[in-house]
Amino acid sequence: MPGEAVSAAMDHRLSPIRGAYLIADREHLSAERLLPATREALEGGVRLVQYRDKGTDRERRLEEARGLAALCHDYGALCIVNDDPELARDAGADGVHLGGDDASIAAARELLGPGAVIGASCYNDIGRAFAARRAGADYVAFGSFHPSPTKPAAVRAPLSLLKRARAQLDLPIVVIGGITPDNAGPLALAGADAAAAISGILDAPDIRAAAQRLNNLLRLHW
Repeated sequence: MPGEAVSAAMDHRLSPIRGAYLIADREHLSAERLLPATREALEGGVRLVQYRDKGTDRERRLEEARGLAALCHDYGALCIVNDDPELARDAGADGVHLGGDDASIAAARELLGPGAVIGASCYNDIGRAFAARRAGADYVAFGSFHPSPTKPAAVRAPLSLLKRARAQLDLPIVVIGGITPDNAGPLALAGADAAAAISGILDAPDIRAAAQRLNNLLRLHW
């Protein structure tokens, strides 16, 4: 509801949902580049990685997700699976990120258990964030804050939404959409805990350096 304030079970400042958040998107990364590129980002300080693959080859997706989860755990990082709670469970990932048309938060929680990390896309709708919090989400994501090469038709979210969400939600907030180390500063200043990026990290000449820059920028405002 408008004006509603929500208190999280864990203060967002103590949450592991912080810093640069790599979206390891299989439309952006070949099978051969998936693990090497992710490793470079992890070496740059990324501690949140989301495996994103909308394909239908379950066996391949499971193999890749398992490999990615193992790599993340070697670096003390969390591995989140996009949209598929069953894949997250079977791959040994740390949780799942759900969009508006995906499985419910309650169903994902029942499947994955109380220790899983469950994130929810809220687009430009703070009401979705309040509902996600009530349903037990561990973090919410808003965006797109900038034009996104991955989703050019994505709804845009204003900076004012982020400021309002930070004032009313004591829950980790992830920002997404065209984010790079060069444009994330105002979002960090407005209260973002983490910034999710695909091309902003993976298309950089030096993936490790780009991840480090984005991570350091967010740290300035923790």
